[in-house]
Amino acid sequence: MTVVSPDAVAAFERHLRAERGRSDHTVRAYARDVGAFLDGAGVVEDADLRSVTLADLRAWLGTVARRGAARSTVARTSASLRTFFRWCEQTGLVEHDPALRLAAPRRHRTLPPVLAEQAAAGLLDVAATAADDADPLHLRDRACLELLYATGIRVGELVGLDVDDVDLDSRVLRVIGKGDKERRVPFGVPAADAVRQWLAAGRPALVTTESGPALLLGRRGRRADQRQVREVVHRLLREVPDAPDLGPHGLRHSAATHLLDGGADLRMVQELLGHASLATTQIYTHVSVDRLRRSYAQAHPRA
Repeated sequence: MTVVSPDAVAAFERHLRAERGRSDHTVRAYARDVGAFLDGAGVVEDADLRSVTLADLRAWLGTVARRGAARSTVARTSASLRTFFRWCEQTGLVEHDPALRLAAPRRHRTLPPVLAEQAAAGLLDVAATAADDADPLHLRDRACLELLYATGIRVGELVGLDVDDVDLDSRVLRVIGKGDKERRVPFGVPAADAVRQWLAAGRPALVTTESGPALLLGRRGRRADQRQVREVVHRLLREVPDAPDLGPHGLRHSAATHLLDGGADLRMVQELLGHASLATTQIYTHVSVDRLRRSYAQAHPRA
């Protein structure tokens, strides 16, 4: 348990939420990483922060790695410590930022399996067939899947949508992404039809005084949450022959991959997905290159 600089850590958490706009998940992870380092380094009061060196930070990353942590966890720990000590310098807790030259192992830029285009179409067909019974939740499930695949938005962004965020005439979503950044994302006719049916026949059957402006609702009329959407994706994918077991993020990966396969510009996909860096979007090009390489190996006589 962290007994070190509790006020500083609490203020750091407030900084991440209020000034950096980080999600609750990120704030908890960063605070946990910082707390673990402070405990491990024996920093028992604020004054001890001034004695932390780059060597201490590097040694801690080595400890985390030797404990069997994944590269992504070590990389996140490095980011947590860099962010914390930069904030400590800005607020005067330390004179010089010891984490300024702290590096982390590069994360493997790999993607989980993505759906083939035929499997994605099969998944949406399954959702549409289920919605034929006009059950409000089945209408909602279809709208969820159509929007996830049509737009590539994150599941957290999906459940955060309000009714007014959807322009069915222009077929554009107003999405609030990471860091409270707003972007506009287009969607196609099938998704518009699914949302229109949900708003006409599904949502009115579930809405209560607790619903507020939420676009997607649960059985009891409150805003649908990420867990509910994940369950829907996993359940309906089990009905698609030979489809990998993916969650909502897998649909995001699939949408991006299919856009690039279809000739979409990389920067356009970056804008749609809400990536701050083009390098993040470029991981999807690897999928297409791998597919091209396999096709070449199968088809070329001198491969």
